[in-house]
Amino acid sequence: MKSTGAKSKKKDLKLATARFDDKDQLIKTSNAELGWASDAMAEMLRRLDLRYIALTPGASYRGLHDSMVNYLGNRDPQMLVCLHEEHAVGIAQGYAKITEKPMGVALHSNVGLMHATMAIFNAWCARNPMVILGATGPGDADERRPWIDWIHTAKDQGALIRNYTKWDDEPRSAKASIEALTRAWQIASTPPYGPTYVCLDVGLQESKLASEITFPDMDRFQPGKAPAPSADSVTEAARLLLKAKKPLILMGRCSRNMDDWAARVALAEALGAAVLTDMKLPPAFPTDHPLHPLEPRFRPSPASAQMTKDADVILSLDWVDLRGHFIQTLGKDAPVKAKVIHCSVDDYLHNGWSMDYFGLPPADLKVLSTSDQMVHALLAEVRAQRGTSAKAKAKWPVRAAAPLQPPKKKGVMSLRDLALVVRDFVEGRDVTMAGYALGWPADTVNFTHPLDYAGIDGGGGVGSGPSNGIGTALALKGSGRFPMTVLGDGDFTMGCNAFWTAAHMGIPLLVVVANNQVYYNDVAHQERMAVVRGRPVENKFVGQEMIRPAIDIVGLAKAQGLDGEGPAMNATEFAAALKRGEKVVRAGGIYVIDARVDVGAPGSERGHTSGRRD
Repeated sequence: MKSTGAKSKKKDLKLATARFDDKDQLIKTSNAELGWASDAMAEMLRRLDLRYIALTPGASYRGLHDSMVNYLGNRDPQMLVCLHEEHAVGIAQGYAKITEKPMGVALHSNVGLMHATMAIFNAWCARNPMVILGATGPGDADERRPWIDWIHTAKDQGALIRNYTKWDDEPRSAKASIEALTRAWQIASTPPYGPTYVCLDVGLQESKLASEITFPDMDRFQPGKAPAPSADSVTEAARLLLKAKKPLILMGRCSRNMDDWAARVALAEALGAAVLTDMKLPPAFPTDHPLHPLEPRFRPSPASAQMTKDADVILSLDWVDLRGHFIQTLGKDAPVKAKVIHCSVDDYLHNGWSMDYFGLPPADLKVLSTSDQMVHALLAEVRAQRGTSAKAKAKWPVRAAAPLQPPKKKGVMSLRDLALVVRDFVEGRDVTMAGYALGWPADTVNFTHPLDYAGIDGGGGVGSGPSNGIGTALALKGSGRFPMTVLGDGDFTMGCNAFWTAAHMGIPLLVVVANNQVYYNDVAHQERMAVVRGRPVENKFVGQEMIRPAIDIVGLAKAQGLDGEGPAMNATEFAAALKRGEKVVRAGGIYVIDARVDVGAPGSERGHTSGRRD
C-alpha cells in the first residue's frame, strides 16, 4: 500500500509456476494410462488449467480422487485438503478475488454440498468464479450399497444451489462429463462471474472407458470477451459527462488489471470528475488521488451524501446497490435529479429467489457492459470529443485529508487504535489485505493498487474470513506481495480450523484477530431495539459475550499448527507483535496475533491491562 497514487507503474499479478509442497507426495509412481471415466474427468480438469482443487475427501468421488492422485500425480490440479466443505469453497473464493480466475472445488455428495451452501452463496453475491464438482451415490439403485449410498443419493442435487449458481449439470457419460466440465469452466469465467456446479455420478466415475475419449481443443472453447458497450451509448455518455458541471463516478466492480486501473484514473482526469469507491469491493481507484476526495465507505457518509446531491451527472460503474446508495444519500422517496448512466452486466444473473439484485435504480442511460470495457471506450470518446488528451480541470473542490491522530499508547485499544497501528504497518509495504474486521474505520485505509484489498465475502456469512484469507494468500504466492488479514473474533472462531490447510500446505499469512470478546455488531442492534422500545440499554451485551471462559485465540491457532502470540493489550504491544509476525510470514509461516479491543461491555473486564484473562 505504498503511497504512489496515479503514478503507480506496478505490474499485474503473475501466477507463480511453482507449487506448494503439500506433504502428501506419491509413495509409488502409478500407472498413468487413461482407462477410467474418472481419468477422463481428471484430464479435463488439467486441460482447463485449474491449478488447485480444494476438497474434503468423500466416498462419492473416490473414483475422481484416485484419478487425481494416480493418473495426474496430484498436480494440475493440486489438492488442498480442507477440514470442512465450507472452507474449501471459501478458499476458492479468496483465490478468485485476486486472480479473477476459477479454482476447483470438490464436495462430497448431498451432505458436503449442504455444508458448503453458505460459502457458495458468498461467492455468488460477490460475483466470484469457481468450478465446483459434486457427486452422488449411484443413480442406478441396484448398484447402491445398503443405507449409506441411499442417504448420499439425491435426485436433482443441483437444485439445492441452483438459485445462487450460474449453471449446473449432472452428466450421464464420460463424454458428456468432458463437455459439462468445459461448459462449467467457460460459464464461470464469463462476466458476470460466478460459481458453477457439476455433479458426477459415482457409478459413472468408476466405470471403465468403453471407447476412445476426444478432448476439446481449448483454444476453441475460451470464454468470450467481456460485454462491451454500444457505440451510441458511449457517445451519449461522453456527451453527458463532458457537459456536466459536477460529474461524479461511482466506481464499483472493476478488474484487478493494471491497464484497466490506469484507464479509470485517466477517465476521471479527462473529465475532472470526482470518484467515490466502496469498501465492500477491492480497490477500483487510488484513494490518495486528488479526484478521490473521500475515503471508501461501507455506507455513505454525510460528505458523500452531499456529493451525490450536488452531482448533475452520475456514472455508475457496476456500483453494488445503486438504488440503496440513492436512498441513503438523497432520502427514501426523494427523486434522483442527476442524470444517471448505469453501466453493468449484473442483470444477466438476476433471478426471483435471491434479492441480491437490490432495489431498481433509475437510469437515463443504461449500458449493458462490464465496467472496464466501458471505461476504455468512454476514455477514447471523451478525448475525441474534447480534441485533446490533456487532463481537465477538476470540477469539484479538492478536499484536504484530515491528519490521522496516532493511536493511544496505553490501555486497551479501540478498533480505531488497532486500525491506526495496521495503517502504520502497511505503509511502505506491498501488503494485500484479504479482509478487515467489521466496522473498520475507512479513513485509515490507503489503496494505491488494485491488489491492496480483496473486498468482503459478499453474502455476509460469519466464518468466511479465515478461508478467504487462505485463498487470497494462495493466489499471491510468488508475487512479492505480503498477505495479511484482520478478522473479528467471531469470524476467527467460527472458521479457525480452515487454517490447518494453510499450515499443511505452507501458505504464508499474517492474521490479526480484533478480539472484543463479543458479537458486537449484534450489540448495536440490541441497543437500537432497547432505545426504540424504551428498555434498558445496559442489557445490550446479554447473550452476546464470548467470555467466562475467555476463548484462547492463540491456543486455537496453535492447535492448527500455526504460530502466534497474544493477547496484545495495547498499541505498543500490538505494533511489536506485527513486526515479529512479519518475520515469520516472510519466512513462509502463518502467524496469528490476538489483539484485544475494548468496547466497554459491563462485567467483562474491558480495559484490563494484564496479559491474562480468566
